[in-house]
Amino acid sequence: MIDPDGYRPNVGIILMRPDGRVFWARRVRRDGWQFPQGGMNSDETPVEAMYRELREETGLLPEHVEVLGATPGWLRYRLPQRSVRHDDRLVCIGQKQVWFLLRMLGEEGDLRLDLTEKPEFDLWRWVDFWYPVEHVVTFKRGVYASALRHLAPIARGVAGVQAVPQPKPDPRRPGNGRYRPRYRQPTSGRGNGGEPGKN
Repeated sequence: MIDPDGYRPNVGIILMRPDGRVFWARRVRRDGWQFPQGGMNSDETPVEAMYRELREETGLLPEHVEVLGATPGWLRYRLPQRSVRHDDRLVCIGQKQVWFLLRMLGEEGDLRLDLTEKPEFDLWRWVDFWYPVEHVVTFKRGVYASALRHLAPIARGVAGVQAVPQPKPDPRRPGNGRYRPRYRQPTSGRGNGGEPGKN
């Protein structure tokens, strides 16, 4: 499903523990780390698509999470030119997304990356709230920053100011709206090794 402007409707999921750390996963057979996300079917609402993607990509059920908030309207990003398939009948130039902030209620043992025939992820970590802005693939950074900025006040109300601090401007790039928070080391999920790396 692609809109007339070439954007595919999509949902993104920020899964947060009560301590403010967020779920960060590595794509199968790639070095890229990201939040869970996926396309909407034509007969789905964003909430329905979010719960489906949550189950497919993390193994979690609705009872394992609490929906804390969502971004209003669509956030968009364009794909790099090398990723645009111009030979398709409908050309997809990017994604338009609604982002959801979820609080993890279940146990870490409820997380399962292998429930589908083609898993999206093979490793996961818990990372500081702002960590993904600087560590996701470059073309998604603007959307990640927008989603996290919008949802940060809600996350802060759950986890506290120390866990979700106000982002600080990057001193190397004054006035450009980028952020340079301080990070703690990522912590691993049970049975998952490896370090998140920049993509």
